[in-house]
Amino acid sequence: MKPNLPLYITPLPSIKHLLSTSFNLNILNQVDEENLPSVFYRNLTNNRVTEFIIFGFPSLQKYPMLLFCICLFIYLFTITGNGSIFLLVILDRRLHTPMYFFVSNLSFLDLSYASTTIPKMLAKFAMHLDTISYTACYTQMYVFLSLAATECFLLAIMAYDRYVAICSPLHYLTIMTRRLCLLMTAMAWLGGFIAPDVLLILALDLPFCGHNVIHYYYCDHSPLLQLAYTDTSFNVAIGSSIGAFILLITFTLVFISYIKIILTILKINSKDGRTKTFSMCASHFAVVSIFHLPIIFMYVRPKPSYSSSSDVDSLVALLYTVLTPMMNPVIYSFRSKDIKEAFRRKMSYILGSSK
Repeated sequence: MKPNLPLYITPLPSIKHLLSTSFNLNILNQVDEENLPSVFYRNLTNNRVTEFIIFGFPSLQKYPMLLFCICLFIYLFTITGNGSIFLLVILDRRLHTPMYFFVSNLSFLDLSYASTTIPKMLAKFAMHLDTISYTACYTQMYVFLSLAATECFLLAIMAYDRYVAICSPLHYLTIMTRRLCLLMTAMAWLGGFIAPDVLLILALDLPFCGHNVIHYYYCDHSPLLQLAYTDTSFNVAIGSSIGAFILLITFTLVFISYIKIILTILKINSKDGRTKTFSMCASHFAVVSIFHLPIIFMYVRPKPSYSSSSDVDSLVALLYTVLTPMMNPVIYSFRSKDIKEAFRRKMSYILGSSK
């Protein structure tokens, strides 16, 4: 019968010896102390990793409730904003236009995008639920990468829609037909969920043994590769190639569309018309840039460089995982006169029917 020793007397030396070459031992004291040894020993007993530990932000581990409150506010704002726009476009027939059809898809996408990562962050900060199962981790990675690729495609489609609306306004409805809108949207979603399939298949063959702390706030491709007990240079090359291809194609289409839009705006005689159109397009392009540029930094790299003691990668990832879904309702919709009028009509109807 084993003596009833304190938690860290017997297990931690072997764990530290196993992990000392991989990351700073101070991390062991910052993750949930009650779950850490049991998770490691379950992994070692089974000779494979069955659970991962989501470490999050290294320099902010002492402020879990502050992080929880910030993330909760952002999540509620994102869900409320995107959910409201999605429902408004469905319920109000005046918003059944190509532009708002794409906006509703973007709202649903951002709602799903935020729900893939933030709830786990909230559980970690509020209830110290640092662990995530092997299956759940891979599922989160696949869904996240699929939604990210879908958003790249959808933003390119929306840029093309604005190009047709501004550069060929008389032919807009004949070009952007219902059939074409449905086809392009279906291709965006299908292409987004097909794009990471190769990465998932390759990642499922990776061996993991012992080292299972993900220096990130969700399961992503590159942080997982760093934990693999084998050479992952081929996986990195494939991931960078797929990411570069998607980003190059979509960002090029967006850039060309907005260049043509700007050239058309400069030809408008009315100063007010130029100012209004340019303001709308500038805000749209700003959101596209905030989403694309951090992704280019994170995924189009010859070698993953996720540090165990730095928040740089996590903070950069926040721009496209948290900030963009929160900003999209404001930029794309709440500044829109049509959305504001639709919201007033629905609120008047609800208040009127309740009397």
